[in-house]
Formats: sequence, C-alpha cells, structure tokens
Amino acid sequence: MARPLSRRSLLKAASLAAAVPALSEAATVRAVAAPAAATAAAGIPASWTVRPFGLEDVSLGRGVFADKRQLMLDHARGYDVNRLLQVFRANAGLATGGAVAPGGWEGLDGEANGNLRGHYTGHFLTMLAQAYRSTKEQVFADRIGTMVGALAEVRTALRREPAVLSVAGKFGTAADQVRGSYQYVDLPAAALGGTPAVTLSVWVRPTHDAGWTRVFDFGNDTTRYLYLAARNQTGVPRFAVTTSGAGGEQGLDGTAPLPLNQWSHLAVTIAGGTGTLYVNGTAVARNTAMSLTPAALGTLKNNWLGRSNYSADPVFAGAFEEFNVFSRALTAAEITELQSRRAADASTGRGDLASYAFDETAGGTFADASGRGLTATLRRTWGAPSHPGFLAAYPETQFIDLESRTSPDYTKVWAPYYTAHKILKGLLDAYTATDDDRALDLASGMCDWMHSRLSKLPESTLQRMWGIFSSGEFGGIVEAICDLHSITGKAEHLALAKLFDLDRLIDACAANTDVLDGLHANQHIPIFTGYVRLHDETGEERYLTSAKNFWDMVVPHRMYGIGGTSTGEFWKARDVIAGTLSATTAETCCAYNMLKLSRTLFFHAQDPKYMDYYERALYNQVLGSKQDKPDAEKPLVTYFIGLTPGHVRDYTPKQGTTCCEGTGMESATKYQDSVYFAKSDGSALYVNLYSPSTLTWAEKGVTVTQTTGYPREQGSTLTFGGSRAAFTLRLRVPSWATAGFRVTVNGSAVPGAPTPGSYFAVSRTWRAGDTVRVSLPFRTRVEKALDDPSLQTLFHGPVNLVARSSATEFLRAGLYRDAGLSGDLTASLTPVPGKPLHFTLDGTEWAPFAEGTEDPTHAYFRRAEPKVVFGGRDSGVANPAKADGTTLLDEVWAGAPFRNKGALVARVRFTVDAWVTAGLLSRADGDKAVSTAGAASYEP
Repeated sequence: MARPLSRRSLLKAASLAAAVPALSEAATVRAVAAPAAATAAAGIPASWTVRPFGLEDVSLGRGVFADKRQLMLDHARGYDVNRLLQVFRANAGLATGGAVAPGGWEGLDGEANGNLRGHYTGHFLTMLAQAYRSTKEQVFADRIGTMVGALAEVRTALRREPAVLSVAGKFGTAADQVRGSYQYVDLPAAALGGTPAVTLSVWVRPTHDAGWTRVFDFGNDTTRYLYLAARNQTGVPRFAVTTSGAGGEQGLDGTAPLPLNQWSHLAVTIAGGTGTLYVNGTAVARNTAMSLTPAALGTLKNNWLGRSNYSADPVFAGAFEEFNVFSRALTAAEITELQSRRAADASTGRGDLASYAFDETAGGTFADASGRGLTATLRRTWGAPSHPGFLAAYPETQFIDLESRTSPDYTKVWAPYYTAHKILKGLLDAYTATDDDRALDLASGMCDWMHSRLSKLPESTLQRMWGIFSSGEFGGIVEAICDLHSITGKAEHLALAKLFDLDRLIDACAANTDVLDGLHANQHIPIFTGYVRLHDETGEERYLTSAKNFWDMVVPHRMYGIGGTSTGEFWKARDVIAGTLSATTAETCCAYNMLKLSRTLFFHAQDPKYMDYYERALYNQVLGSKQDKPDAEKPLVTYFIGLTPGHVRDYTPKQGTTCCEGTGMESATKYQDSVYFAKSDGSALYVNLYSPSTLTWAEKGVTVTQTTGYPREQGSTLTFGGSRAAFTLRLRVPSWATAGFRVTVNGSAVPGAPTPGSYFAVSRTWRAGDTVRVSLPFRTRVEKALDDPSLQTLFHGPVNLVARSSATEFLRAGLYRDAGLSGDLTASLTPVPGKPLHFTLDGTEWAPFAEGTEDPTHAYFRRAEPKVVFGGRDSGVANPAKADGTTLLDEVWAGAPFRNKGALVARVRFTVDAWVTAGLLSRADGDKAVSTAGAASYEP
C-alpha cells in the first residue's frame, strides 16, 4: 500500500500550479486533509492530464536565467524584512523597532494614501519561498520564519483590545501612538466638567507632519467642539472652540511648527474671555475675545486624545505624556514651572478635572490621578476585526466600504481583496517551502474571515463589487482558495471561491463573445486562472471554456511581439496593435499572469500554442523587464514597457513597491517552473523550453540534464542519468522553427517530420548516458502589426530584436534584399563581433529585448522596401502596395519557404500576374521583376 501523502506533500503538489493551499483550525483539518485532497497519489487535480515539477526538482544551469535570478536572490537576501513588516505591526499597534516602511505603494505616504499596503509583503514572501525551494539556502528559510512569526504576532494583537505601547517620555514613560495604528485615547464624558475656566496641558512628541492631527478634541460632532491640532493648514499648532461649526470657531494659532521626534509642551488657558496658547512655556497666541468655554459646550460625547471629530482628519502619530485638565487658568509662571517637572511635583499639582501620567506599561487603560476616577481607554478608530482570522496592514474599513461602493475611488478603496490575495499566497508559499504551521494557520484564518464577510452578502452586491474597476479587483484569489479547498476539503472554502464569480464576464467568454474592449487587463487575467482551478474543484465546464476563449481573445488579438498586452493598463478593440502603441504599453504584471494562465490551461489540453506563447513572453518581456544590475533596495523591474520609438525602460517605476515589482520578484525566482512537465500517468516527459537545467524526476528515478546556451545557441543537448525508464520524450517544436529542426539520440537521427507548433515524440527505454541532441536553426523573420502591416517587429528565432536608437520617430528598414529561399531574413543583418545576438542593419545596432539596459530602443519599425529586389539584384521597379499596406514583395515572400530557386521564381510570376490583372502593376514592370528573380542567386 502506498504511504498516504502528508499535508505538506499535498500542499506542495497543489502549489506546483503556481497556487498556494492552506489549512485552518489545525487539529480538525489535519484529520481530514489527506482524504479530502485530490484523488491521485500525485496530489494533483484529476482533470490535469499533465503535471508540473516543483521548483526543487528543476535546477537552473549557467545562462541568462541564472544570471537574472542571481540579481534577485541577492536582493532577497539583503533587504530588511522589518521594513515590510512595519505597516502590519503599525496597524496592530505594535512596536515597529524604528523600521521605515518601504514607501511607494507600501507606505502611508504613497499613492492613494497607501491603500494597497501589505501586497508587496505577500510578493516578497513568495519570492523568499521560491528562492528557498530552488536553492535550499537557509537564509531564505530564516527570513520566512521572521516574517511569518511577526505576522502571527500581528494577528494576535488585532484579535485583542489595543494595548499601550510604552516608550521613554519627557520625565518617565509615555504612551506611543504608532502612525498607521489608528489608535486614540478615549476619555470619559465628564473630563471637562463644564468648567467656565480651564487649562489643558500636555507633553507631545509628534512623529509625522500631517495637517489637522488632533492632540485633543472634545466634541459632539463637527458643530460643538474644542480642539488642539498639532498643525493647521499653515503647519503651526491651532486651538479652537465653537458651538456653531468651523465658521464660528474662536481660535488661537501658533507661530512655528512643532519639531518632529522631539518633546514639546502645549498648554491652553481660557478664563475671563481671554484664551492663551503656550508652546514650551512661551505664550505664542492670545485671544481676548474668546467668550466660549467648556461650560458653553455642555456635556460632550467624544472626548479624545489623538482623534478628530472630523472623520477625514488623520489620527495623531506620536507619544503623549502628562495630560492635565485644570478648572482654572494657570498663570504664566505655573506654565513655565511645568516645563521642568511633572505636575505632581509642581506647585500646580495634578489636574483637578483629569490627570493622566501615561505611566502604564501594559493593558489598554490609563489611570486618572485627579481623584475623579475618569479612567481613559485606548481604542481603534475602526473598532475591531469582524472575525479572528482577519490579517492586513490596514483596518478592515476598505472591505466594509467596498460592500456599498458603486464607483471606483482608489483613494478610498484600492483593491482590498487583491491585497488579501497577495498576503494569502505569500503565506501559503511560505508553508509549502518551510512547513511552518503558523503560516498555514494564518492563511486559513484569512479565508475563514473572508467567507464570514462575503457569504452574508446578496448575489447582486457581489456582482456589483467585482465589476468595479480597481476597487473590486481581486487578483488570483480564486486560484489560491481552490488550492486551499483541495487540501482541507472544507465546504466553506469551495463556497468562498465561488463567491468571486463575475458572471457576466464568465458567461460572455464561455459564449466566445469578446467583451474585453475597455477592461482593465491585469484586473481580469488572473481571474481566469482561478476559474480554471474552480473547474478542477467543481467540474463546471463553463469555467474552463471561458478561460480558453478568453486566452484566445488576448493571443494574438491584443498581444505585442514581446508577449505583453494592454496599453495604459487597459485593453482596446480587438486586433488594434499599432493603434495602441504608447509609453505605457505592456504592463509587466499582465505578462506574469498570462504565463500563469497559459501553463494552467496546458495542464488540461496540451495545445502547443500555450507553450509557444510562454516562450515568447518569458524570453522577451519577462526577461527584459528585469534590469541587469544589482540593487539592495529595489528589485529593478519595469511597470510599463513603452513600445514607442526611442523608449527608455524605467526599472524604478512610479513611487516604488508596485504590483509589477512584486510579480517581477516572483518571476525572477521561478524561471524554471515550466521547462518540464510530465504526463499525469508518467508515460511522457514534455520539454517545453530549451534552457540550461537539470530535472530530477524522482518518480522515475531519472535525471535529465539540459546543456545549452539557448537562445545564444541554436539547439540543446539532453543527457539522461539515473535508472532505466520507459517513457515518451516530447520535444517542443516552436512555431517559428519552420526549417531544420532535427533530433538525434546517441548520435543517430530520429526519423520523422517535425511540424512547427507541435511536439516531436521520441519513445524508448531511457538509460543513464543516453544523449539527445536537438537542433533548432533560427530564422530571422518579422511579425506585422495586425492593424498596420507596414509596422513590424523583428525576431531571430525566439528572440525579439530591438533597435537601439534615440530617434523618436519609427525607424525605416528593408529586409528583403538578401532574403533566402527559406524566407530567412538573417542575411540582411550583420552580426556584431563578440556580442551574441547583436546585429547591425543600415548602421543601427539591434539587440535582444531581453537585455535589461537603459538604452533607448525601438521594438517596432516601419518596413520600407521601395524597390523590387531579389538576391541583392535591383529590378529598378518600384515595389507597389495595396491599400492596406501589403506590398508585392510581401505577397511573394509570404509563400516561403521555397524548396528551390524555381519555386521562388514561380511564386514571383504568379504574384506578378495577379497584381497586373488587378491593375496594381504594369506588365512591363512585372516582367522586369520576374526576370530579376530568375537572374539572382539565393542563400538557402
């Protein structure tokens, strides 16, 4: 009897699809995990006809992938993970240890108020997990452990009431309010006591310069209140009191900003119609017409330190010490005395209305030493999580707001379920890599919390939510939840995955109705990877059908030559390529997610088009999105890749810590994930990509070492090791490999006719030492923009070549002059000595797109073939063109490859006759073209 799979084995098997399962309520789930998981001993969905190998099963050899990965591994080793954890710890009111949040999208001062913070931490965890699985370097496991442990502490803190964070104060200890904790001190309603005269005295140490943060605010609403702001609109302290809203404020304004990270003493006195504001013992403002006092305000319901009655105002960030309320106006001398000693040690004594020293080092309450027993309580502005599984780097408010939102506003709600997915996936990848049960428990708790929220909502609400641009974006969360369900078998988890159905999109794509025009690309691509997994879990065919049809709507109809898609993050009309080229084309996340979808579809149907696309996008956009230089602070990955003439790639996009930098970290640590797949029954091994690597196929006891310099080398050698094993080796024949693809085994040619865009099968019993040599001669070819045939992009084999030029207009180039009988345009290019895959054409250097440089490049050029030329011979005839831009030479060479010169001349004669008949070419010029073709000599 086969030994049952462990939870971790099952989880790892599911993660092979770039998915991450989870577990919850550990003891209960452990008992049901194995029998509830996928049926086969392999632990993979029964609907998969091929399966991937784990990252630990495939090691990268020397080459461009290993070089790019090394740069990212160095970044993963060196970046301070406490910076990533800062926003989580702050949200839970925990000490941040002086760590500075990364900024950009991952900080409170970043785009849209940092409403996406937490997402980058999830990406980073996934990167670490992939790095550890690939290299087994302990440093990555240690960093995962640090992050998971910290996140466990964060969840524990969020589950309980806020607790004081005690720090060194001016005289003793103080209570710190970490920015991002949304915590404040709530005083009883009797704190002001309706006194007709008052002094409010406090020591503060602000840590941020946000305007209108309140030191204190006593009020009912935005009509009746009394407050002291650390900074007004001009950056100086302001005190105000009103019974008629902002327009009726009687105020006092300071003269200089309070210094950050330093203790300052603030005091306000009101008596006899005069109000005075003191800063550090000096009277900085006096208002002799201040008629309002606490007595005029009456009993107030909101009596807060650090929070404003205006909900849009930020919460105070910094520390409090010695807050005293006196029922009289202290003298200037008494205020001065408080600069050097506590009130208890001064002649004033403690405040007789309220007095808080903030000496507490634990708990969530602060004792009142006035004798009135007005105990204050530390609270969060947003209350508490709705479920103990909640984990995030910000309050639950974005999730709540989304449920009633009808239009996008990312300054209020920015894709909270998208961020939840990144955290969830990072935790599950961490578990897969290190077997840390804490990560599994955290991830499962998140799913239980999401189910508790979403299962209560009407179907119409869910459909509205998921249809909102940006705010309703949820990334690949369905994929992760499905993988969780495949492990736990919990009905709630499968139910949760189905709650993310966007029915109008699923139904349209299932019916093969193209509705992509105007949609945000990266909001929708990962949805379909999740729906494929939902098909695996439910058997519902519409999920898989919709995903297949969706893929076909993108490739090739909205795909650029490098494999990327989208312009300005959105899709435009079908088959519009030239018309969408801009500086903001090809968002890098889109390529990442199209790769995931392509491989997931391949698990169900081994259509070579999916792996053809995978090679295109991986070897061009994904490789080229990573800059070829080290950096400890940044991953150096593009956001957009502009395809306009002379574009220079930006590897430090926007404000940093963007989605594309996150997926870029992941891509660079899993380059080997799709090199090899196995038939689910073990009968075949698919070689999808030609890449230096070693596969350990434990099930067969076989190793396969692929030795190649591809794509600098036009071929690859596979050497077998280990035990004897019988299976079929399926070698991908790229769609561009139209001539010369050849396979030998131990030096002997394998019979058969390889078909471009297929797999070439070699069946035998493999033995240690067997050697397979694959030859893949490269051709130079162009691909034309679907909406403008004269705008083209150049390929040499799988490699997209870009011109390096600072010109801002499309370069013009001709390529037919020396074309070979095969249609190969290579003879038109001149190799650059010592620089593989670099060429010159008309004096301009062309280089692989994959090189991560800051050179200005042209990914598209304007084809210019003014004369009919064959084999270097100029006929003297102008090359005519049709209305759509297709030229005579285009139609001639569309017939390539030609078996011999006679076949080419026959094609020229046939095309000339058609053009003469159509009135597009004179008979005399046509005869010259045919004569020139016949007189020329050609390369094969």
